[in-house]
Amino acid sequence: MQRSHRGAVITTLVLVFIAGLLVFAYQTRDKNGNNAPITAVGSTALQPLVEAAGEDFQKSHPGVSVTVQAGGSGTGLSQIAQGAVSLGNSDLYAEEKKGISTKDLVDHRVAVVGIMPIVNKQVGVDNLTLNQLTEIFTGKITNWKQVGGADKKIVLVNRAAGSGTRAAFEKWAMNGATSKEAQEQDSSGMVKSIVQNTPGAISYVAFAYRSSDVTAVKVNGVEATDQNVENGTYPIWSYEHIYTKGKPTGDTAKFLSYMNSSSFQKKYVEKLGYISVQKMQIDRDLNGRITRK
Repeated sequence: MQRSHRGAVITTLVLVFIAGLLVFAYQTRDKNGNNAPITAVGSTALQPLVEAAGEDFQKSHPGVSVTVQAGGSGTGLSQIAQGAVSLGNSDLYAEEKKGISTKDLVDHRVAVVGIMPIVNKQVGVDNLTLNQLTEIFTGKITNWKQVGGADKKIVLVNRAAGSGTRAAFEKWAMNGATSKEAQEQDSSGMVKSIVQNTPGAISYVAFAYRSSDVTAVKVNGVEATDQNVENGTYPIWSYEHIYTKGKPTGDTAKFLSYMNSSSFQKKYVEKLGYISVQKMQIDRDLNGRITRK
């Protein structure tokens, strides 16, 4: 009995010692920011780029886990503001989202996304002004013949409310006006499919969704290309932001540094349909003020 009791005591002490080591390791890990899981939540438009970065980063940093989830820009900003995740992915500046506390949030711009209007191929229109886009999406223009196209009723297809792509389109294409009530879709892929198959339809998607199945519309006579975004002649685009709460440390800082490295930007950004921040010849702030680099 005594030997059995002594063995139980020793086992208990060993378990307590191991538990203490684990707690110490966990606390040290959190303090240094190394080998801590990196969790990224938010923008669906940015998700593929962050996933690609995460896969590469994990290969070169054994023991580091990078988990990427969607949920929309609003969710990403809300989660990072609460300190619930490592990274909050957003198509918008945090200041543009109502109800988000921007205190302590640090912005890391990792790419640029161009957004283009698309129409059904039977519409007969391949160029619109910003004013015409505003009047179409607010319901003042209702037939394509009013802008030189076919005698067809205009069918609006919007991204869902809360979508960063929609917010960017309304800000930069519609001068902040709100689109009239219309059908809404959660994904750019579904939007493109509906426009392709619906006579008279119009919507907007990121450049990555360019397709011969729909007509990509010029804006003010300017084609929606990477080069025209880079030189500032094409107006509808936004930065892709990753927010941290406070200055990032440890593996999170290394991960963001990797995403902004020349090697990553060259390897993935253009390949996945984004525009490299390193190629931008202009900068545009929250209020739309443009400066030349």
